[in-house]
Amino acid sequence: MALGVLLLALCGCREVRVKTYAHGTTSVSGGNRIVVVRNRHELEEFGIRAPVRFNHEFGVLLLLGPHEETGWRQTIESIRANADRVRIVAFERAPADGGEPAEPYRTYTLWIVPNSVYRIGSVLDVVTPEGDPLASTILR
Repeated sequence: MALGVLLLALCGCREVRVKTYAHGTTSVSGGNRIVVVRNRHELEEFGIRAPVRFNHEFGVLLLLGPHEETGWRQTIESIRANADRVRIVAFERAPADGGEPAEPYRTYTLWIVPNSVYRIGSVLDVVTPEGDPLASTILR
């Protein structure tokens, strides 16, 4: 819902439907990253399957981690946008019980967004609630 407000700001007064499709984990290595996914092959490289209709939509994937204990989860605190920038405030919650040892993995959130709001040059920034940078990308 918050991403819908964000994208509404990007495209003026048109109504935009954005879905937070999935939260989960992936075994793809790496660190914190925000990725714009434009085709099924790119999405499957992250080990994620989702019903994105890439001829009408694109995906925005927030990857955080890696972790070596089970139970980590992402929380999206807020999403704000203007014509040039999208700012996502996010953090991860550690497992309350400390988790169990696991193979390294990363948590993810996937949003499905209509192609009509894609603006080349827009900046996507992800920061912690304290304002520390986590990830950033520019739409190309």
